[in-house]
Amino acid sequence: MKKKILLAAAVMMSLTCFAQFPGGGFGGGMPQGGFGGGMPPMGGGGFGGFGGFGGPQGGAQVECSEKFTDINYAGDDGQVYHMLDIYLPKEVKDKYPVVVHIYGSAWGSNSSKGMADINTIGQALLNAGYALVCPNHRSIADGKWPAQVNDIKAVIRFIRANADKYKFDTSFIATSGFSSGGHLSAVTALSNNVKIGKYGKAEYDIEGNVGPYTKESSYVNAFCDWSGPTELLHMDCGNAMIFGGAGNTPEEQLIGLPKEGNEDNFVLLSATGFLDKNDVAGYMFHGDADPIVASCVSQRLYDEMQKAGVESYIVRVPEGSHGGAAMYTEENLKKMVDFLNAQRAKTAKKK
Repeated sequence: MKKKILLAAAVMMSLTCFAQFPGGGFGGGMPQGGFGGGMPPMGGGGFGGFGGFGGPQGGAQVECSEKFTDINYAGDDGQVYHMLDIYLPKEVKDKYPVVVHIYGSAWGSNSSKGMADINTIGQALLNAGYALVCPNHRSIADGKWPAQVNDIKAVIRFIRANADKYKFDTSFIATSGFSSGGHLSAVTALSNNVKIGKYGKAEYDIEGNVGPYTKESSYVNAFCDWSGPTELLHMDCGNAMIFGGAGNTPEEQLIGLPKEGNEDNFVLLSATGFLDKNDVAGYMFHGDADPIVASCVSQRLYDEMQKAGVESYIVRVPEGSHGGAAMYTEENLKKMVDFLNAQRAKTAKKK
């Protein structure tokens, strides 16, 4: 009897993973200059400044079969901003499709992978059979744009290069993210196959050369965006708070330039700056009561994707704030999973 009890306990332990909260706060720090009116409390334990961490609400316990923590995806051991965590679904299989989910922080944190909506969005993905990859990325303090998207592209290449080791099915890789993580999710996907982004006088190396796997593809098959500031020239389209003041907003700190006179650069900071008719599908989730990033920002991305003939969907939650329980409902999480499953099926048909 005692052996049976111990065996049962061991099985239960193998099916429960714990998301670790990042130690030492934000690492790279929040953007200098503050956020103007301060950081309002968010529903469900979120954090202000376009990217309060949307989870782990209610605790950090996650059901999975395996968890791998603090894996350096860039080959520069010791750099916290190049670490990632991997969670595998509770149902053990030979391989799993992959979703990379990116935390929000107004691009101000380099070490918050353990708070990336783990037991809301993350648990829904794990329950649906997706491997969950949660990476850190460089903060504003660590590097200017496009360092952040370069890091996420490196994560995708790492996944392809290490597929056998971590049971990744690389025939389907999607990105997802909350707030500034949603911005990175959308830009990563819509810039598929773009090495150098050019618009007017602006030019950026979007692919980058982070990590040892530069010969691998960074292509992703779909994206989800939760409350993301995706259109950086149109952040004033609604009633959301303006942080930092003109010339000192988080996005201006990220790119290192004021918007005025540098509009071309901000096009290449926005998701629609890379939009064309051949892009992969995306799903936007946004709360109309979001005081941090106005929902009209996501609406604009959706509208532009529709005009370009790119498959896209949007859910606007009337009472939804910046993250929180009204956004992470069972219904919305199911819509996310159904969307990814549908894109995965379409990808399989093309092969």
